[in-house]
Amino acid sequence: MKKDPPRKKSRTAGPTSAIRKRAAAPKEETVLLTIPPLDRADLKSLLTLKHGDPHSILGAHFVEGGIVIRALRPDAEKIEVLIGKKKPQAMNMIHNAGLFELGLPNLTEIPSYRLKVHYPNDNIFIQRDPYAFLPTLGDLDLHLFAEGKHANVYEKLGAHARKFAGVRGVGFAVWAPNAAGVSVVGDFNGWDGRLHQMRRLGGSGVWELFIPDLAPGSLYKYEIRGRRGLPFLKADPYANFTEAPPNTSSIVYDSTYKFRDAKWITARAAREHYRQPLSIYEVHFGSWRRIADEENRALQYREMAPALADYVLELGFTHVEFLPLKEHPYGPSWGYQVSNYFAPSARYGRPDDLRYLIDYLHRRGIGVIMDWVPAHFPKDAFALARFDGSALYEHLDPRKGEHPDWGTYIFNYGRNEVRNFLLANAIYWCKEFHVDGLRVDAVASMLYLDYSRKEGEWVPNEFGGRENLDAITLFKELNEVVHRDCPGVMMIAEESTSWPQVTHPVYAGGLGFDFKWNMGWMHDTLKYFQTDPLFRVGNHNALTFGLLYAWSENFILPFSHDEVVHMKGALLNKMPGDEWQKFANLRALYGYMWAHPGKKLLFMGGEFGQWREWNETQSLDWHLLEKPVHKGIHTLIDDLNDLYINHAALWEADGEPAGFRWIEVDNAAENIISFSRIAPSTGREIICIGNFSPVIREGHRVGLPRAGAYRQLLNTDQEKYCGGGFGVVESITAEEIPMHGLDYSAAITLPPLATMWFEAPVL
Repeated sequence: MKKDPPRKKSRTAGPTSAIRKRAAAPKEETVLLTIPPLDRADLKSLLTLKHGDPHSILGAHFVEGGIVIRALRPDAEKIEVLIGKKKPQAMNMIHNAGLFELGLPNLTEIPSYRLKVHYPNDNIFIQRDPYAFLPTLGDLDLHLFAEGKHANVYEKLGAHARKFAGVRGVGFAVWAPNAAGVSVVGDFNGWDGRLHQMRRLGGSGVWELFIPDLAPGSLYKYEIRGRRGLPFLKADPYANFTEAPPNTSSIVYDSTYKFRDAKWITARAAREHYRQPLSIYEVHFGSWRRIADEENRALQYREMAPALADYVLELGFTHVEFLPLKEHPYGPSWGYQVSNYFAPSARYGRPDDLRYLIDYLHRRGIGVIMDWVPAHFPKDAFALARFDGSALYEHLDPRKGEHPDWGTYIFNYGRNEVRNFLLANAIYWCKEFHVDGLRVDAVASMLYLDYSRKEGEWVPNEFGGRENLDAITLFKELNEVVHRDCPGVMMIAEESTSWPQVTHPVYAGGLGFDFKWNMGWMHDTLKYFQTDPLFRVGNHNALTFGLLYAWSENFILPFSHDEVVHMKGALLNKMPGDEWQKFANLRALYGYMWAHPGKKLLFMGGEFGQWREWNETQSLDWHLLEKPVHKGIHTLIDDLNDLYINHAALWEADGEPAGFRWIEVDNAAENIISFSRIAPSTGREIICIGNFSPVIREGHRVGLPRAGAYRQLLNTDQEKYCGGGFGVVESITAEEIPMHGLDYSAAITLPPLATMWFEAPVL
């Protein structure tokens, strides 16, 4: 068997890292133990907690004639060294700051030892020495991280419970290149930065320490000391669990969860998402359903699993999309100001509880998408901001490093280690939590250097342009890495401009996303439906313009949370007219949306026509489902999803002209449109007709592609949806009367403010 190559000796290695044995002196010679005095500058750096390599002083070291063991235990009265069953050997205090030393003559091998530390009032602790262990990161890890190419760096940085050199404990590693000193502090050492000083690994800027016998569940932070000023505490950027806000400590966590969704993951890898139905239910976890009898608390991850799965399956959505579930200090940010990128929010449970939720949804046949926010991060002092006393994760120049809209910092996408942080974070959620897609928030704010900035408030790129070249590089690498390492995972861009080729492959010059939110369609469509029908004639192009660019990208049609907050009104309340007209308009809108090219996304509450704006502190108004008009909307969404999933014409060619044909495009005067959706593989067609006026149109003739009977699949004016029941028929028959450029047509009664679908006869 091929052996591993020999490890290069590290200058910063601990006492047992390089040589555990030394050749014995000839027996006839007597070698006196000689302990050289410590360098005064080294000692000062250690005691002021600014030593880059405390392992070079502390722990066990070979000296002439044996070994010396040193330990720094401020406030200790006495320390004894325990070696096997030998009698405890007392260490000498060589500095009143609590530095102890013991010389052991005639030893040619560093023994396994423990420290017995005596504190006042008979407080005695027996512990292994943290300074007796090799680094937990290798040279290859550090090299890849410095290059920005370590996709799994989250397995190395952060806090990891592990067995190391035969001893269980926790390895800590943090990137803080501009710090003069870093310590791990926590509930296990009285938050005392003197006890667990970390070593800097070469020029990598990574500080590391293995603490033996430390168990998961321990609270911790990093105490960082700059070149000047007072030390400060920071949460671990790579922590995978934290205290629930408003507390901010990181928590050592060791996942024990075993996923049972292998069948789902295997099938996902083979999916061609562009040619599959995709209907997404967008959820804010904390306000979907709250328990009023328990002080209005939010559901926990495990509680949510069966309730959400049952509800989503009832309505026929294929996927759930969660607003960000990474830890965030400010609840009203809805998770979009992330402080802990690798930690699920502790508001709703532990990390393995979230794993359970995703696993459960998969086993019920439901995909999971999560919002991901690489565009900015909050300025909270405990988190990423000015992490090591410098602008480390962000730009120092506010023209590049501060977001004017949100009062947050912007990542420095050009710094390798920062880019690696973001790339690895995306991989982390896909691999460690099995999410099926990442919806990347605020992509436009990353692509443009002048986003939301006035002249003089931004810095052009090296070519004098407004494009953020580093962000472009990040997106391309991000999408390539995720698609390579996590087959079948969807990457979705919330990009609100006309940036070209967002969903084109990187090799073809695109950014490499799978889908893009069609914000233009959303704005135009809401503009039309919010307009009183009397004036819709002048806005008819809002319905037709989107088809001019519908094939330029792979689109998702979103009615998201952003459209029902900040005084914008709920979707139902956006609709004009009296109550009956509001409901009819909303039903017609949904019928039109589900027939239009593009995948579907609807924010929670829209599926039953909630009246009020969404509020993140309140549960949805579930009581509205007791009212027939709201239940009618709910039933319609159920039917739309069922029809959508079972008719390939509605999704097979969403991104291709072959999947769509206008029939009646220019009838602005009557507020009528009609079009056909086509499945190229079979030739099957569905005809969609919308009458967006409040007037019944008797005998309206619509062009049809061929002879035969056209079965009515949907009429949003049906009584079961609380409509008026106009135009409800089993089918219509095409007559050989040319209309709208087609050889056949039929005279149809169009109900007011309604959408109808008809299935064309099979060829």
